[in-house]
Amino acid sequence: MLDLRTVYQWLPNVTMFGSGAERFTGISTDSRTVRPGDLYIALRGDRFDGHAFIDAAIDAGAAAVLTEVFPERVRVPTLWVPDTRRALGALAGGWRRRFECPLIAVTGSNGKTTAKEMIAAILVAHLGAEAAFATRGNFNNDIGVPLTLLRLSDAHRMGVVEMGMNHPGEIAGLAAMTQPSVALVLNAQREHQEFMDGPEATARENGTVFGALAASGVAVFPGDDPCTPIWQALAQGQRVLNFGLVADEAALEADVQSTPDAGTPYLSVAAARDARPEHFRARLGEALVDIRLNIAGRHNVRNALAAAACTLALGVPVEAIVRGLAAFEPVSGRLRRTHTAQGVPLIDDTYNANPDSMRAAIDVLADQPAPRLMVMGDMGETGAQAEAFHREVGEYAVSRAIEQVWAVGKDMKAAAQAGGVQYWETVEALLAEHPQAPAGIASILVKGSRFMKMERVVRAWAETASPQGEH
Repeated sequence: MLDLRTVYQWLPNVTMFGSGAERFTGISTDSRTVRPGDLYIALRGDRFDGHAFIDAAIDAGAAAVLTEVFPERVRVPTLWVPDTRRALGALAGGWRRRFECPLIAVTGSNGKTTAKEMIAAILVAHLGAEAAFATRGNFNNDIGVPLTLLRLSDAHRMGVVEMGMNHPGEIAGLAAMTQPSVALVLNAQREHQEFMDGPEATARENGTVFGALAASGVAVFPGDDPCTPIWQALAQGQRVLNFGLVADEAALEADVQSTPDAGTPYLSVAAARDARPEHFRARLGEALVDIRLNIAGRHNVRNALAAAACTLALGVPVEAIVRGLAAFEPVSGRLRRTHTAQGVPLIDDTYNANPDSMRAAIDVLADQPAPRLMVMGDMGETGAQAEAFHREVGEYAVSRAIEQVWAVGKDMKAAAQAGGVQYWETVEALLAEHPQAPAGIASILVKGSRFMKMERVVRAWAETASPQGEH
């Protein structure tokens, strides 16, 4: 429970209409879900303006309102600010400062939600579900991160917060309000190319998360990535923990660095380059362990190593890390296994896509039993390179000897230039021709950007089939 005066002190450029003694018990940004006693925050979105629903929120029991529109009529105590989105972030930052709970910040191009869920599973294994705090779903933007932080309570002992971006300057603000003890950059790949000038720019943007670390904080990033020098420079003055792949299992026996000097890896987390997620050997600091994952894709070995590195940095025992990774279940739309109505294994990777994650998905399918079918939807935010990127993934699928490659969407027409790739302009056109999965296929993978809603293909072909765990 907070009083209005406390919030007033946290917010810049705010005018208060009320005594300040008024108290509220929760936060809501949606007038449809306001509970009696909530502070209603009116946000402007692409489709709706929350200011239009202030009266509805008050009628539903809102005890106070945060608005950027001058209140001509004050029905309840009100805070008036120039920008309610910024005010939400400031409010979340003030709330976060009330708790000493160490938080792990997760950034990167691909795999953020998977790595976050792996970290959460480890924290649950170590602390129990009530004491482990985590972002729900992919609430990782300038609204989702504040709403996540506002769920913090005295019951939480460790937590993980996912942070996403698509424009320069966003990560630093999210990190500042989160105040992480450990900051992770998973990777830097070709995402948001309409707004980011290549992987190096993406690496620098995500690496700004290290600037929010306290002196005792730990920066975690790959030690074997082309962008490693960028992150090393951004982590100057911080303790560093690297993760990555080594030549083979024999290399895991190599001496472990244990120098605590700022900017030097004081521990490392590694697995062999040919490690498969079903079962692999890893070095977690000074311990050699066997790890099993319930998810497809060799790139998820890296996600697991990153999760292990972050939790190791917080002092989580190795035994809990191994148990947590074994208990992890993939999130819907992220390499989640299901079956068609005819019983054919289908991998649902429909949450999102960019050129590098599409190539990784093709690699996953290439490891599955043949004959295989890859269904690829358009990749968004590829900017001026859209045609080249879509042609690239089509050619890559063919080069990996995927027996059938189906391309869907306006930009995917470029992928169809690769020999043997079939093309449909829309998902509706594909499903009109193939309402069920085609016969004679042993493995299917479906992937595309969020706006393509490629899960429609998965639903149509899976029908009543239930998701199955990885084996």
